[in-house]
Amino acid sequence: MKKLILIFTTAVLLFSCSSSKKKSNEAEGKNVITVSILPEKTFVKRIAGDDFEVNVLIPPGASPAAYTLLPSQLKEIANSAIWFRMGYIGFEYSWKDKIEQANKNMKVVDLSEGLDLIADETEQHGDHVHMNGVDPHIWLSPALVKKMAERIADELTILNPEKGPEYKVNYLKFVKEIDQLNIKIKNSLKDYQGKKVIVFHPSLSYYARDYGLEQYSLESGGKEPTPQHLKEVVDLAKKENIKVIYIQSEFDREHARVFAEEIGGEIIQISPLDPAWSDNLMEITQILVDNF
Repeated sequence: MKKLILIFTTAVLLFSCSSSKKKSNEAEGKNVITVSILPEKTFVKRIAGDDFEVNVLIPPGASPAAYTLLPSQLKEIANSAIWFRMGYIGFEYSWKDKIEQANKNMKVVDLSEGLDLIADETEQHGDHVHMNGVDPHIWLSPALVKKMAERIADELTILNPEKGPEYKVNYLKFVKEIDQLNIKIKNSLKDYQGKKVIVFHPSLSYYARDYGLEQYSLESGGKEPTPQHLKEVVDLAKKENIKVIYIQSEFDREHARVFAEEIGGEIIQISPLDPAWSDNLMEITQILVDNF
């Protein structure tokens, strides 16, 4: 009897190990997609579900302007089929060469290509336009996310042609949700056209353009505010009776604190990098409405 129990137990353990190994192999068999920020992972998942392992370069709480890659992340990049860049994030500029060297076979897709970008300067050079000081926060515009989602769906279909029809269906569902989100935000902000919003870091540029708001930031050109610029924004806030400055958790609150004290107002945190993209945009919208 003991011998039978031992044989049965051994068989169960062997089956369990085999099953576990199979699952591990299946996971390893997935193509890896690398993205720069968390909202991009959401976009990929909305289109492809769990068909790909999605590697996010900038973790929660880290600044996209100044993040430093870990050695372990370079190993993950080495296994990636595609890197979806946002295009103009500071981190992407400083690490682009090392990321590409880590995997020379990886396809690099710049999701900002062909979009209507906000820039400090545009210069015509022959048959193309050179842009300086491009605002990178394109993922906060539903209109631009629709175009990015189309590009993502196309690239994932090239990578996994058999699932192309499914990705197309998922993409169209996502577009429908984006259109509904856009209508909700427009309806929420229809009575606030031309309202001025003060932020520490200019993350709401595309959002403000889409919905008829005016954004002013303490930070200028990625640099901390000068005393002169700080005074200008303080004067604007007092003139317009603005009592709130919005800041991301990734940034130092000290300048925002000084500003809030000067205007007798408060600091409110927003999270542009929240992976719950659509819910987060509605939350930002509601916060703005509550403080106009």
